[in-house]
Amino acid sequence: MHSINASLFGGHRLDDFQNCASLWADPIVTRYIGGAPFSLEDSSARLLRYAGHWSFLGFGYWVAEEKATSAFVGELGFADYKRDLEPRLDDIPEAGWAFASCAHGKGYATEALQAIVSWGEGQFMSSQTACLIHPDNAPSIRVAEKCGYRERFRTSYKGKPTILFIRNK
Repeated sequence: MHSINASLFGGHRLDDFQNCASLWADPIVTRYIGGAPFSLEDSSARLLRYAGHWSFLGFGYWVAEEKATSAFVGELGFADYKRDLEPRLDDIPEAGWAFASCAHGKGYATEALQAIVSWGEGQFMSSQTACLIHPDNAPSIRVAEKCGYRERFRTSYKGKPTILFIRNK
């Protein structure tokens, strides 16, 4: 336990771009998130979107680092993407996480998600948070369930199946 650093005092720095781009270029990481590796342009837009969340909404994504090495292992946080999704997530913060394939299976995602969920409980007016997970992504489903998320709806997003999970405070 406590093998991840995810500073809860702000988001990414510009210096994090290469790590972010490498993460999102990995087909193992993107298999269930978009289905294909992201371009540098997509990763750049993602990083700017993270900064915008912090600037405009007071929450966003953090960098996750391995404590022993300070190596970048992923990112996670909360967002308000205004997704075209039924049912709508109006005013329900959406948790999300992505970890480098070299970090999979080490418990980092669960540990880090527990930390941000705890942070979110003290920050959000909403009594709920949500996450969307592809039905075939069994590892992420396990992480969500360990952190108190429960399946609420099976739906689709951008033509692909997804499960909407909700966590109550």
